[in-house]
Amino acid sequence: MLGMLRKRHISMGLIALVALGLAQLNWAASAQWVRAHGLYQATNYEASLQALLPEAATGDAATLQLIGQNFFMLGDYKKATDFLEKAAAMNPRSADAVLWLGRAYGRRAEISSPFTAPGYASKARQLFEKAVSLDPTNREALGDLFEYYLEAPGFLGGGTGKAEALAARVAKTDPAEGHYYEAILAERRKQFDFAEKHLRAAMDLAPQQVGHVIDLAKFMGRLGRMSESEALFAQAARIEPENPRILFERASAYIKSQRNLDEARRLLQRYLRSPLKPDDPSRQEAEALLKKTGA
Repeated sequence: MLGMLRKRHISMGLIALVALGLAQLNWAASAQWVRAHGLYQATNYEASLQALLPEAATGDAATLQLIGQNFFMLGDYKKATDFLEKAAAMNPRSADAVLWLGRAYGRRAEISSPFTAPGYASKARQLFEKAVSLDPTNREALGDLFEYYLEAPGFLGGGTGKAEALAARVAKTDPAEGHYYEAILAERRKQFDFAEKHLRAAMDLAPQQVGHVIDLAKFMGRLGRMSESEALFAQAARIEPENPRILFERASAYIKSQRNLDEARRLLQRYLRSPLKPDDPSRQEAEALLKKTGA
């Protein structure tokens, strides 16, 4: 994977999903769904499943989707696919449900045999494209589709040309994110000056979106411009002092450059004590990084 690509796990439509669950369920079931969703948001996927699985046989689309997301986060992509297929069939106009189903097929493609992987990958692409067609402003769907186009070979529907066209499309409605996509393309071409310009433009357009500051900090680190990287991580921490992702990304940058390993260890230990959300890097990833510090 490209070093600049953000890891994508979770969609941005959580508020809409809560509203959908409350509208479709009776009050008692709604309270159960909201409780399960809170557990999911706290990354307590096992407890969330325990709350939801008794309702699986009679559950609505929101319940089945949340069950599927829990299985996805636990790494059981077969079960995730089964529940997300049902959720998407019950609510075929939901970009969120279609996106999660595409993610489940994408992960199955990554871990399956050479005989079945191409079929799963193509299914994932089709679902990402459908999610974007259903909601052209869904950042997570656009991001997953962009990443697919960049990483997949042409015979599976990928290709740089498709990624470039999508980047241009995103730039029209979300200029900051469009610059981020252009930066990824520029770095792939080894046009590092252009990549830096695009990342700085993204940060200037959305100065309070800490992700753009982190993106530039990581990029500076990859170029070996450590003092600038440090200053940007410090800037990100001033914007969102309680954001645990800053701890993880800063530690990861130190480990990749094989410097400040003691500080990286402390940052990761703080990260593991932090209240994480599903869109944060997982505890398993942090623990794997921690081992690289000699802990």
